[in-house]
Formats: sequence, structure tokens, C-alpha cells
Amino acid sequence: MGQKDDFFRETTLRICGSLQIATALADVFDYFKLHFPLIGISLNILDDDLGAIRRIAMAGDDQKEFPEEIVPVPKELWGQMQVMPIREPQVITTELKEPHSQIAALFKLENKAELILPLWMDDKLYGVLSLRAAHKDHFLKRHLELLRTVSRPMAIALANALAHERIKRTSEMLAEDNRLLRKEFYLQEEIVGQNGGLADVMLMVRQVAPLNNTVLLLGETGTGKEVIANAIHFSSASKDGPFVKVNCGAIPEQLIDSELFGHEKGAFTGAVSEKRGRFERAHQGTIFLDEIGELPLQAQIRLLRVLQTREIERVGGQRAMPIDIRVIAATHRNLETMVRENKFREDLWFRLNVFPLMIPPLRQRKEDIPALTVHCINKKAKLMGIKQIPVIAPGALERLMRYNWPGNVRELENLVERELIVQRDGMLSFQSLPISVRSTESTAVAAATGTGLRPLEEAIAAQIQRALLQTKGKISGPGGAAELLRINPSTLRARMRKLRIILP
Repeated sequence: MGQKDDFFRETTLRICGSLQIATALADVFDYFKLHFPLIGISLNILDDDLGAIRRIAMAGDDQKEFPEEIVPVPKELWGQMQVMPIREPQVITTELKEPHSQIAALFKLENKAELILPLWMDDKLYGVLSLRAAHKDHFLKRHLELLRTVSRPMAIALANALAHERIKRTSEMLAEDNRLLRKEFYLQEEIVGQNGGLADVMLMVRQVAPLNNTVLLLGETGTGKEVIANAIHFSSASKDGPFVKVNCGAIPEQLIDSELFGHEKGAFTGAVSEKRGRFERAHQGTIFLDEIGELPLQAQIRLLRVLQTREIERVGGQRAMPIDIRVIAATHRNLETMVRENKFREDLWFRLNVFPLMIPPLRQRKEDIPALTVHCINKKAKLMGIKQIPVIAPGALERLMRYNWPGNVRELENLVERELIVQRDGMLSFQSLPISVRSTESTAVAAATGTGLRPLEEAIAAQIQRALLQTKGKISGPGGAAELLRINPSTLRARMRKLRIILP
């Protein structure tokens, strides 16, 4: 009795020694090797939803000795296991009669053996503790008797592990909901160009935002479709709800249904728990389907049904779930051409094309480039930790406005970031623009000046920009830029307008 009491106490201390069941089981494995001929140990459950034996934790000398985490069980064998549950410790080998030999074959026990301890608590079978030996004859009767003494603490540990798994899954769901509600995906800010090149777009945003219509955003890559989607959501009645963004082109085709609509536990191999899809998480909010043209045809069918019925059905689910949701889709592709080529469903196109909103490319709103450039400089400098922001060199903004920007605002952001890296202690001249733009600009300046000297207006503009950066945009009053430059504030503002200088 003394040995069994010591074994019970030491095992209980180890299995309860960590909140992480894998860590605790590893400690138990090290101790059990003193008493059993072991090569590994595992905690498993009979998962009714999966119709499989699922491993919760394991420890062993060689992980390759163990089967996969989820071992599907044939339907007939699963039924036999349900009506004849194991209640006492027993050794499983492939030489036993069915169904034990079938179970042994599933667990790859050729010439090996497993000592199985059923873990019961309150008349409920929580799972089994499995001890694996390298040879079928290694386990003896005394091993069964010794293992029986720790069935209670092992059952409690497994029950706690399963409860922790459920709590963790729920916590992750709540954390994600909280993250969406705190709007970590988007930090509201004024849209640059809303009174300039984007004035017509913002008028349409104000028209459609208060309603619940589906909106289709069209435009080239990098024009800012996500920014407009944000503006629509945060100007709508559901602005306090979640805003869920989905890049349809970044999800593998075999996972698209599960990602968008979720799945039930056991819907497919590896679905060890239920999962809410993006549509379900966007309930009472907005879902932004970016790159909608990349959706495979099968997913287009399911999306059409969602738009028609405002209901979703999880993969493997048996019931439709109503959702209160606004859909904003976006694409840089020509969907009408894709419809003609049978790459996009015509009925889905009609559903999405209720309120199309075309976002102009940057080359068609060049009046916004100065303001966008200053905005990007301030934004990137903050992200890069640059405290002393370099000034824009005279003539640099004109150089930017002569370029056609095939990559649109995203290309401008990248250019600004490169320039800040290279010229963080100098002036931002944006000389990394394509050679054709720089050579045209150089020829024009040389023809205008005929010398290597800087034109007077460029020198004045550079000095004003330095003063504005030093005063953080303050023009008048003590410590303002006008005081530093020793001119009247009104005169300074007039020169800023003439030279097209924008406050930093």
C-alpha cells in the first residue's frame, strides 16, 4: 500500500502542477518512466461530433511513434465502442479479438502495446489515458493495478483541460468581437482630398452611408477603396458595430466557405471546434469584401444567397442563421467583362451593382498630391520614429504632380517612405521617381534659369517650410513662423497661398 500511496500522491502533484495540460503530462511521463516500460503517454477523448478519437495532450520519446492528433473511427466500430465502454484498465494489442484489435490497428500498435486507463467521473467517460510500450509483452498485471490508483486525479485533470479549452475558445471569440468593436482595423481620420479630387466621391458617400444598401467600389489598385469603405461604415447607423474586412483574393479556395460562413464542429477533418465566419462576426455591422472579383464561382453562389435572404449557413450546419449586415464590395477588375467570360455570375453582378462608386486614380486628381504628400510624410515619419521631419525641397511637389502614378496613392506612400529613409537628415526631393520624369524636370529648370542657381521663389518656399516645421504649423503669435521670419502673419499666409505651401 505504501508504494501505491506514494505513486498516487506524486502523480497527483505532477498532473496538477501546471495549468498547461501538455506541461503537466510531460512531468507525469518523466515520473511514470520510473514505474512503467514507456515510450510515450497521451490523453485522448472520444469526440462524438467528429466521430473520432482526439488527442488532447501527449509526451513521449519520439512523436513519430504516435498516430495523428485526430484518428477517425469507422462508423460500425464507433457504435461498438459506445455500447461497450471500457471501465477498467486493459492492455490493447493487435492480437486481441475485435473490436480491440481494430482499435489497436487504428493506433498503429503493430508489435507494440498500449495500457489504457478509462477516465470516469460522475458516471461520465471523459476520455482515456494511454501508456505506450515498445513491445506487446511489456505491460504486466502489476502495471494495471498501479495505474488504476490514479484514475480519479487523471479524470479531473482531463475535465479541467477540456473546460480550459472551451473557455479559451470563448475568450478568443470575445476578444475578436471586442477588437472589432474597438475598431482596431481602422483609425478614423479626415480623408485627404474630400474637398478636392474626391469631392464627387464623398458626395456619393454622404448619400448612401445612412442607408443599408449594398455598395460596390470600383477603381484601380491603390486608389483608396478601403478608406472609402471605412468612411461609409463610420458614417452609417451601424458605425458602433463591427467592421470586418475580407481580402477575397488572399483566402485559399478550399477554405473560402469556412472563412466566410464558418463551420460546425466535425464538418471536416481538422474541424475540432465550431468556428464563426466573417459574415457572422460582422453581424449588426459592415463586411467589406475586397477584391470581390477573385471569389471562386462556388463561393459566389453562396454569397448571392446571403445577399438575397440575409441568412447564412455554416459548413456542416443544419440551420440558417439570420444576419443584420451591410455589404460593401470592391474590385479593380472589370466585372462586366468577367460576366461575359463566365468568370463572374451575372445575377451576383446585378445584386452588387446597385450603387457603384468609381474612385478616380491619382493622375485624375493631381490637385490632391501636395496635401497627400504632406499627409504621407507625417504618417510615415510617426511610424518610423522620425522626430525631426525633413522639409520638402523646392520644386519637389511640381515634380510629383508631373508623374502619372500607375500605383496611385499606395505608390506615393511607398515613395515617401523610401525618401524618408534616404533623406532623413536632408531635404525630400523625390529623386527616385522614374528617370523620364526627372530628366524632363531638369530640362525645364535649366531652360528657365540658365544657371545652376536656385530660383528665388524656391529658396523662399524652402525657408517658409523650415519655419513651419519648426513651429509645428503655428503661423502667428509668439513663437510662430511669422515671428521667426520677421514678417507680418497676413503677408506670410499670402506667400504660402502663392507658393502652394501646405501646413505640415
